[in-house]
Amino acid sequence: MTKALFPSSINIVEVGPRDGLQNEAPVSTQAKIELINQLSLSGLTHIEAGSFVSPKWVPQMADSQQVLTQITRHVDVCYSALTPNVQGLELALQSNVDQVAIFTSVSESFCQHNINCSIEDSLERFFPVIKLAKQNGRPIRGYLSCVLDCPYEGETSPQRVKEVTKRLLDLGCYQVSLGDTVGTGTPLRVESMLKEVLSIAQPEQIAVHFHNTWGQALANVYQALRMGIHTVDSSVAGLGGCPYADGASGNVATEEILYLCQGLGIETGVDLERVAKAGWQICKHLKKPAKSNVSVALQARLKL
Repeated sequence: MTKALFPSSINIVEVGPRDGLQNEAPVSTQAKIELINQLSLSGLTHIEAGSFVSPKWVPQMADSQQVLTQITRHVDVCYSALTPNVQGLELALQSNVDQVAIFTSVSESFCQHNINCSIEDSLERFFPVIKLAKQNGRPIRGYLSCVLDCPYEGETSPQRVKEVTKRLLDLGCYQVSLGDTVGTGTPLRVESMLKEVLSIAQPEQIAVHFHNTWGQALANVYQALRMGIHTVDSSVAGLGGCPYADGASGNVATEEILYLCQGLGIETGVDLERVAKAGWQICKHLKKPAKSNVSVALQARLKL
């Protein structure tokens, strides 16, 4: 298989400080700030730094405003946050986020469990959020959950993924991140789903977001890269999971993506060792090992 089958470079959206840590044991505000500051020195150009949702539902993100106002910012790094409603967006704007994200699902059951409304209602709620974000010059990214399977409804129709993706793009999202929330996808199913989505969207409008529950996340990323996708969400040290999907493990590790791309000759602009060291540090705070085999192997090689 030749390099020509793959993009020459990819963008990595580092979601560890938000999607990773919101599904782990709580850590201090300072630990989050240190993590983001370390990641900012690695060459990453997009770091999801927080979430402005109700602390009642996601207590791990209750300090997102303090985090975003105390990190050391770099001009070449986009610091984004999840903003499910106008109140959250207003707090995010006060915290000077560079970009915001909204989220829904292709599964009615998951949507009800996750954000307590139907898919249609969730899309309607986004109108004022998107309007205010645009008025303040903030790009909007969309997250779409359960694009391959739902923990309540089973297999997801690729046609349905295409339909909701188009709705998000039509609403004004510059990009939609397609999430295998329960981590059960396989490359052939990823191919079927992406074929449908790419019939109505350009590759730069689509990102992939894989969880590694069944150990297929890296293979699924490989498949997406072969199909021209060049934005991948990943989490340092493989942090994360999903509170509404029993058994779902963490996101695909950023270290794994970087090592894969090195082997394929794909440019990322990111320093693997710096990312790994940031992962080791946050895992010390969490009192747990990194979930990344690459991170563990690198640590052994460096004898750390």
